[in-house]
Amino acid sequence: MITVLERWHLRQEFERDATDVMTEMDEITGPAAHEHPGWCGHASFLQSADDLCTVLVLYPWRSLPAHEALLVDEEARLADFTKRYCSAPRDIEYFSVLDVDVEVDVMTAEHSG
Repeated sequence: MITVLERWHLRQEFERDATDVMTEMDEITGPAAHEHPGWCGHASFLQSADDLCTVLVLYPWRSLPAHEALLVDEEARLADFTKRYCSAPRDIEYFSVLDVDVEVDVMTAEHSG
């Protein structure tokens, strides 16, 4: 499994309407993504606190080849959306989980809760 990070660059006039804009994007891409065999979990949408025109979409996917197949289908589907709302094409990055054994500081954990 991989984690996909999409970085969307909204035009400035849509920074205050990012929730509505990204909901529209999800309505365009969501049905096909949910039917795709690579789909394995829902997305999180994050608006940058430093740049309201930047929205990150983070979601799990089964494999890089499966996601690349989805992207081919999405490009035509998203052409009008990108032209209308975005200042640049979306950027996509892929991540794998590292199994790092993080030690918990017992004193910090006791005082934080």
